[in-house]
Order: sequence, then C-alpha cells, then structure tokens
Amino acid sequence: MSGGPSDPELTTLLMSWRDGDDQALERLTPIVYQHLRALARFYMRQERGNHTLQATALVHELFLRLADQREVNWRNRDHFYGTASQVMRRVLVDHARKKQAAKRGGAGQIKVELPLTSLSPDSEVLAIDQALRRLESIDARKAQVVERRYFGGMTTEETADSLSVSVATVERDWTMAKAWLFRELKGSATQT
Repeated sequence: MSGGPSDPELTTLLMSWRDGDDQALERLTPIVYQHLRALARFYMRQERGNHTLQATALVHELFLRLADQREVNWRNRDHFYGTASQVMRRVLVDHARKKQAAKRGGAGQIKVELPLTSLSPDSEVLAIDQALRRLESIDARKAQVVERRYFGGMTTEETADSLSVSVATVERDWTMAKAWLFRELKGSATQT
C-alpha cells in the first residue's frame, strides 16, 4: 500500500521520537494515522464480516503497542510500516486467542483438529499464525514477506525496500511462501 508521508519527513520524526521527543510522536500520529487505518481496513476486509475487532480499534491497539517501541532504530517509512504489519498480526492473533479461550472457558492453548475449511475465522487466524511461526524457523525472510504482504498490505516494492532485498527476491519468496503455507495449512487441516 503506497502513500503516506514522505520518507525523509517520517524518518526524521521516527528518529526524534526514538530519541525521547514526545512532541515528535504527537506530530507523527496524525501523519501516519490515515495510512495505518487504510492498512487495518485492508486487512479487516480479509476477515469475516462480523469480526468483533474494527479497523479503528486495531489501529488504536497498534499505537498502544508501538508506544513501547522507542528502542527501534527506524530506517525509513517502509521499516515503520513493516513493523506495524507485524504488530497488527500479533494484535489479531491475540484477539483470536482470547475469543477462543473465552468460548472454551479460558482453558489455555487450543489445538486445531478440524478441517481448515470448517474452522472458525478466529481458528483460521491462529492456524495461519502457527504456520507462519514454523515458516519463520525455516526461513525468516519468507515469513517477513508474508507478514508485510498479507498482514500489512504492502506492495512488492515496499516489501523489498523494508527488507533491503530486490523486488525479484520478494516475488520469489512470496510465491514460495504461499505454496509452503498452502501445503502446511492443508496438511494441518487433515490431521485429526
């Protein structure tokens, strides 16, 4: 998803915020808010229609979690949005886990044993997250490509820039990661 503030403007504000300038965060928030809300809406469109978490709430939770990220050495806007993609994924996974735990009386980790096609949307988010964790242990960059493309709605070019790799590398990683995830999710859906 392209758009938003220019790289130098955003990078300067991110560096100032990291260095302890609270006013930089106040100036940064309205600049990135609309773009982050567009990212959240992009992702929420991929969720079920009756999802209890709305795009605005997702962005607000994202800001709460990013407020603790002062130690990050922000490189540029794509690095910021890449990190935002990872945090959005964590927020959605945490939300799905809490909902599942509440449905089952709050009893810890839930093991998905149903065919993937009949999983609830929350279970599907958890299954994708678990598959991404396995992919990350095998090939961290491919997992980062999936996070940025799928959860963050970033373009191939933005993903390449945020990971400091070529567009061709991102395209190759994206293709391979999708195939790997399909196989993993299909395999986990058939386990009983």
